[in-house]
This record gives sequence, C-alpha cells and structure tokens, in this order.
Amino acid sequence: MTSDDFARPGRPRSLQTHAALSPEQTEAVLALLAEAARTDGQQAVSEQGRLQLRGGEREGVSHLLLHVDGELVGYAQLEDTDPVEPPAAELVVHPSHRGHGHGRALGNALLAASGKRLRVWAHGGHAAARHLAQVLGLTLFRELRQMRRPLAGLAGLEPELPKGVRVRTYLPGRDDAAWLAVNAAAFAHHPEQGSLTQRDLDDRKAEPWFDPEGFFLAERDGRLVGFHWTKAHEAEGLGEVYVLGVSPDAQGGGLGKSLTTIGLRYLAGRGLPTAMLYVDADNKAAVSVYERLGFVTHETDLMYRTET
Repeated sequence: MTSDDFARPGRPRSLQTHAALSPEQTEAVLALLAEAARTDGQQAVSEQGRLQLRGGEREGVSHLLLHVDGELVGYAQLEDTDPVEPPAAELVVHPSHRGHGHGRALGNALLAASGKRLRVWAHGGHAAARHLAQVLGLTLFRELRQMRRPLAGLAGLEPELPKGVRVRTYLPGRDDAAWLAVNAAAFAHHPEQGSLTQRDLDDRKAEPWFDPEGFFLAERDGRLVGFHWTKAHEAEGLGEVYVLGVSPDAQGGGLGKSLTTIGLRYLAGRGLPTAMLYVDADNKAAVSVYERLGFVTHETDLMYRTET
C-alpha cells in the first residue's frame, strides 16, 4: 500500500493505493458507487471493475481510495493487464463532494501511477467528465454505444441458422474451456472482452443474475462456433445482449444475426419489455446489423487517453 497526502486547509485529503481491498473497504466503495449511480443515472465503474473489487488481489489491478476527514469521497481503479495498450482506469467522486478538485486529484494520481500512459472511461459522457479529461490533457479515442429496442413485436424475427449448425444452452464447467477459446478468438481485437480468463468467467457465474438457460452456444460438427450470452436486469426491466461472438471462421454466414434473434426471443419470453446492448461506434458492420434489428442509440460511453 502507498499513501499520498494532499495539503488542504481545514479538511485534510488523503489518497491511498491498495493492491486489494478489505471487505469493509469494498462495501464502502460499493456504497459510494451506488450513491453516484443514483445521481448520474448509470454506473461510473463497469461490471468488470465492480467484480474486481472482491476476491483479493488481482494481477495488474490497483484501487485508489480518496478520503476527506476519514470519509471515503472518491475511488479509482487502474488495470494494467494489456500487453500493448496503456493501463485503463475508471474513477468516481461522491456527488456531495464534487467541485472540490477530488476528481483531478484522482486523475493526477492515475497519471503518475501509469507513467502518463493512461486510458480513462467516462460512462455516459457527462460534461463534467469531458471537462476533467481536458484538464488532465486526455483526448477522446473510443466511443461505446448503448443501443436499445422494445422486445415487443418479435414475431417477424425468426432465426435462420447456417447449414449444419445447432444451438443448445451452456453447461457450466463442461463448456468453460471451449467458450473461453472462442471468446478470445472472436474478440481478439477487443482489449477487455477478448482477455477474459477462467477467473473472470467464474466471477460472472457466481453473480445472482447468471442463468445458463439464457446462454446459447452454436455448434457445428460438435465444435463451438458462436454464442449469445444474455443477461436479465429484472429491476430495470431490461434484457441485455450481454456477449455475442462468432468464431472468425464462421463469420459472414448470418450466424450472429440468428443468435441475436434467439436471445431476444428468450428475453421477451421472460417478460422483459426492452433489450439493450453495447457496441463500439466504429464497428460499422455490427452497428448496421443491430439497427436493422430495430436497435437505436440510447446513450454513449467515452474513453479518453494520453497522447501517444
């Protein structure tokens, strides 16, 4: 653990960096994230980041806690696991403590910890986050769209599987290695999704939302060639196209569209009114497919980076 103190007359501010958080620290961070989400309308830290709060130390991951008078008012997470890309970070300041330089303090600490090679997510792309990126000298380089469509009116959408392909549901444990391999191949270009490990998969299987009946695998001659993992957000009335992937040697034959349709029909059958998904804005082919399926952009997450 390292510690840096910031001189601030009247209200001392301190910043500590941890390789792992205690259960008490984890709960405090989750409470901070929940309060910020109520104000901002979305989470400031991704699902992967929230999963990495628990379970002890993880290689390449560090947690920055910012306190004022002993109260946790800011949090940042830095992940340095990509062999090529700069470390990636997410950060949040408690809504009632914004406007006092805490975001800038966290950002400067992230820049120092990363050797000024940094990527930072701004979920929702709010004006304050864009301003902070500018103050820190970061430039925009990635746009991630959240797209949505109603789950009513799917009667005209019928899956048309390529010849020789059959679809079944995922069997926990038995299908893990094959799924991880196809996921890595399908998302070799994707710095977050393509690097998922067995531990990452196990983290998700342990979550209350996990449902193998909504995790569809496409096989040809007994070999996994694609998948559609859905996720239900019951409280929000949302069904998510959580992860959709097709093996590179099976792309271009309509399998992705068929798997999408199968998952959407499953989510509709659960009584969820709306479907959502995330897609990179520069993935024109995928955006076009989703638009033809009735999806429209709902909101946008932005990633900024230091100049390279």
